[in-house]
Amino acid sequence: MSDAGMLDIINNFLATKGIYSLVLILLFLGLYGMITSNNYMKKMMAMNVMQVAVIFFYLCFAQKEGGMIPILDGITTDPALYINPLPHALMLTAIVVSLGTTGVAIALLMRIKETYGSVEEDEVLRRADK
Repeated sequence: MSDAGMLDIINNFLATKGIYSLVLILLFLGLYGMITSNNYMKKMMAMNVMQVAVIFFYLCFAQKEGGMIPILDGITTDPALYINPLPHALMLTAIVVSLGTTGVAIALLMRIKETYGSVEEDEVLRRADK
């Protein structure tokens, strides 16, 4: 296979499935950050990256080739041409929940910092054992 043919295959893949590659990269980046980090703030940021990956994933399923936004405008009355608004509404709710979760996590991190003087996992566990 020539270089131009391979380049066409890669371009076609990225054009059609590239967003799924981005979702996987974000998901594994967040998972890696959650597992390897010893700082609670970094763990929270990695958790937010994972949440964004899940939201992107669900929004990708809501798209359809040639789909229109679900607003009656007189152009078409065929419901098969409209995209499904339910995943968008659910992901809007997920964004709000994510914001609330992040706010609670920051409040807990502030309390941990006040109580133990650090947000490093090893240090907090060491001081908690005393």
